[in-house]
Amino acid sequence: MINHDTDNQLQILSENLTHIRTRIAEAAQRAGRSPDEITLVAVSKTKPLELVKMAYTLGVTDFGENRVQEAQTKIAAFQPQGLRWHMIGHVQTNKANKVVSIFDSVQSVDSLHLAQALSQQASQQGKRLTVLLEINVAGETSKTGIPLAEASTVAQQVVALPGLDVAGLMTVAPLVENPEEVRPVFRTLRELRARLQEEVPQSRWEQLSMGMTDDYPVAIEEGATIVRIGRAIFGERVQKQ
Repeated sequence: MINHDTDNQLQILSENLTHIRTRIAEAAQRAGRSPDEITLVAVSKTKPLELVKMAYTLGVTDFGENRVQEAQTKIAAFQPQGLRWHMIGHVQTNKANKVVSIFDSVQSVDSLHLAQALSQQASQQGKRLTVLLEINVAGETSKTGIPLAEASTVAQQVVALPGLDVAGLMTVAPLVENPEEVRPVFRTLRELRARLQEEVPQSRWEQLSMGMTDDYPVAIEEGATIVRIGRAIFGERVQKQ
């Protein structure tokens, strides 16, 4: 989509971001919320660093990556003031060391085993890593994530680990044509958060990372505090899915 000169690229990004921010504000208003409560994470995986830099100049401060090697190169080259890098993809435990050393947060903690590995590395590196527990709300076998039925038990174990700041929950909703079909998924995650706030008060469970390009307005109406948007900002992915 974006293969014109730099001025055109910047113009397209600017228009895309204006449209998204307007829709975020409208969805927040419908839910009686402030748009300031919602963090836009630009999903920059497979996108060149040049586009990340352009988005940053347009006010985007949070970027999401899902492959450690690709992210390493970008993060090493671009660490301006106020920018935060989020790991949003599946993390293999043998990559925990690299992940902890370069990312500001890991939104995709999908098992106690991974949380333990991240905790160990964070402690060794003298860091406190912000993490979200990824919940497989819809029970899709093709997706990673903690099963809904195990969420409370795993949450209690993870919050006890050193070096981690468990800030909330994340989910990836099923891909559907009508975003209304996944509203119950987002509502269930919000209800789970409310339950965890009572059952596991050691964490405030502030963040709900849910909603992507096709369904983020519905996610915001259901309480999302973080939306992860790639295609609507940067265009179609370079790689085939």
